[in-house]
Formats: sequence, C-alpha cells, structure tokens
Amino acid sequence: MEIILMVILLITGLAVGLAAGVLGVGGCFIMVPIQFWVLAQMGIDPTIAIRIAFGTNLAVVLPTAMSGAYGHNLKGAVLWKQTAYLGVFGFFGAIVGAYVASNLPGDVLTTAFGIVILLGAIRMLTAKPPKIDEEITQSPMLYAVAGIIFGLLSGIIGIGGGVVMIPIMVMGLKFKMHQAVGTSTAVMALITIGGILSYMYNGWNVAELPAYSLGYVNMLQFALLAGTSIPMAYVGSKIAHKLSPKNLRKIFIAVMLYMGLKMIGVYSWLGLPL
Repeated sequence: MEIILMVILLITGLAVGLAAGVLGVGGCFIMVPIQFWVLAQMGIDPTIAIRIAFGTNLAVVLPTAMSGAYGHNLKGAVLWKQTAYLGVFGFFGAIVGAYVASNLPGDVLTTAFGIVILLGAIRMLTAKPPKIDEEITQSPMLYAVAGIIFGLLSGIIGIGGGVVMIPIMVMGLKFKMHQAVGTSTAVMALITIGGILSYMYNGWNVAELPAYSLGYVNMLQFALLAGTSIPMAYVGSKIAHKLSPKNLRKIFIAVMLYMGLKMIGVYSWLGLPL
C-alpha cells in the first residue's frame, strides 16, 4: 500500500473516532467509502473490496466503541443491564447478517439500508422526544427483538449499528438521548464481535484477497484506522457531554440524513463530490 493511502486511512481514523465518541455511531459512513476507494486503488475486485470494507469496518468499530463506552460510562450514561440484553442477542444477529452480506450484492444491501436510515432520520426529526419523566422500557422481549434487529443490520452492512440503535432506543425504548448514545457504544462492542468472526469465516478461502487479510478483515487497514480512532473516541465522548441533548439530537439527525443519501447513491447520481 502506498504511503499516501496509509496517511488517508490514519486521517480517516481521527474522523471516525470523533463520530463514535460524540454521536455513538461507528463511523461507517466515513470508513466504508474510503476503505472501498483505497482497495479500488490497489486493484481489488469491487465485490471483494466492499466486503473487506464491511468486515474491516466492524473490526475498527470494536475497539473504538470500547473506548467511547469507557468515556460515557464515567459520565454514568451506559445502562449495563440493557446493554447485556441488546448485546447478547445482537451478537448472534450479526453472525447471520454477515453471512447474508457475504452472499448478496453490495449495492442492493447499501441501497436498502440507506432507505432504512433515512426513514429513521425522518422519524426522529418529526417525532416528539420522550417526556423527561417517562421511564425506560423494561420488557426483556423488546430488548431481545431490538438486539436481533441491531445485529442483523450491523452484520449485513458492516456497521456498528449505532445509527439504527439510537432512534429505536430513544423513540421505542424511551432512552434519554445521552443514555442512548452512551449505551449504544457499549452494545456496539458486543455486536461487532459476532460480525467480525462471521466476516472472517465467510471470507477465509476467498481468492484475490489483499495482503494481511483474515477473511474479509484486512489487518493493515484495521491497524491504521484503529490507531487514531481509538484515542479520538474517548475525546469525542467528553465533547458529547458538553452538548445539550437538543443539539446532540440535531447533529445525529444530520449525520443520518447524510449517511442515508450517501449509501443510496444520491450524491453520485447528482454528480456531487460528497
């Protein structure tokens, strides 16, 4: 890999860590497109490249989410009982999701998921936030269903799942915004383990993988991205608690809108360099 491509990945890691800490998302809307572009520059087949981008993205999300969760936990924003329910069921959902992604065209998956994200953003934009005295949902069944959904989407599209988790946590499970952001980072750490293992297994005997690959997880890209994203996630978690819940909500909706349009391919259709 050329030095310039390595530098681009290091800078990308900084942006990913900031997004993870501030917004409670894995930063896939930054990582996946750039990883895919880097792999394309290396001459990797597009189908293999997008799967490596997904698998490696999850590998980066794992330590980044752990770093962000540590920072949020210091502020008391991680609800560990809810994390356990969502994380365990999400783990198994991610295994199945990664298997699906290893056998379906990437453009179909990204378009479908982009639509889901846009719908989530619109829902958060138009719905009223939970009342301050409204209690968090306690039903184990709801957490199990939500965890499986988070895991499936995380595995299928190779993301940490925070961009889907947070709207459901806020609107469906009645989390406060800071609790949703903090808890989602901890849940991501559990869910991504299942997805990583599945991407490694399903890509293990695939030909034409780039050097330093374990299945669909490229360890060189992982090292470059994680090296800067992990410390930045902790910094981002500190920044998040200096923002009001209202402003945090607005930032998150803006990120969801951007990511949804990006994954559907709207910017490419319009010829916009976004």
